[in-house]
Amino acid sequence: MDTTSKTTTPVVSAKSGSTSGVKKVAKKVIKSIAEGRLYIQSSFNNTIVTITDANGNTLAWSSSGQCGFKGSRKSTPYAATTAIEKALDGVRQYGIKKLAVYLKGPGTGRDAALRYLRTKRDFEVDLIADVTPVPHNGPRPPKARRV
Repeated sequence: MDTTSKTTTPVVSAKSGSTSGVKKVAKKVIKSIAEGRLYIQSSFNNTIVTITDANGNTLAWSSSGQCGFKGSRKSTPYAATTAIEKALDGVRQYGIKKLAVYLKGPGTGRDAALRYLRTKRDFEVDLIADVTPVPHNGPRPPKARRV
């Protein structure tokens, strides 16, 4: 299923006023998507929200910085809530009803995001997964101090 379809509109000539040719105009067709994925990457400085379809194609994204917050206010739970709200508004046109939520990072936006999703009754959350990378052994520790 392609996302664009061609429609034809006649082109009117400026001199004679008649239709001389046919101009192709691309018309955007919005696909209806049943379920999607919500990725929340929350660092100590910012919260980035991406909503994709099942294949991983980005449908909408937002961040606390894009919502107008600057500096230390970007890392607040309220800024994360605003970013999620903006991303979910951008995806409403696709008709998504089910969301799988993937949380990543140690920031404060994680909990605020889940709290906001619980209050929203527009979307059914069927999966919440924490995909924060965990080091298996980490870097080599520093030498022991000799006193």
